Amino acid sequence: MHLKNVLDEVRFDPERMAKVSLFQTARFFCDLYCLRPGQSQGIHSHDGNDKIYQVLRGEAQVTVDSEKKSARAGDVVLAPSGSPHGIANESAEDVVCLVFMAPHPEPARFP
Repeated sequence: MHLKNVLDEVRFDPERMAKVSLFQTARFFCDLYCLRPGQSQGIHSHDGNDKIYQVLRGEAQVTVDSEKKSARAGDVVLAPSGSPHGIANESAEDVVCLVFMAPHPEPARFP
């Protein structure tokens, strides 16, 4: 069994959004995105891959297609395949999100 405590895995990078890999298989990945105020993930899309953002801490601005909304701790957002999407921390507090993507867009390396 692979067991991790999400809160123990939170890491920040002073320069850019930090991605912390929690789990990867050939079918999906699960990461933590850790954003300091002012950090973001640029708008991009994945053909054939669905992504879910679940906000664990803070308030993030999430964009999917042309829609941008605030997502707070407890909120979950779906970015379907082909939809341009991204996340930003426009607040004064840190943001931590759990992110899932399936199918996995690259060859997986299972930890």
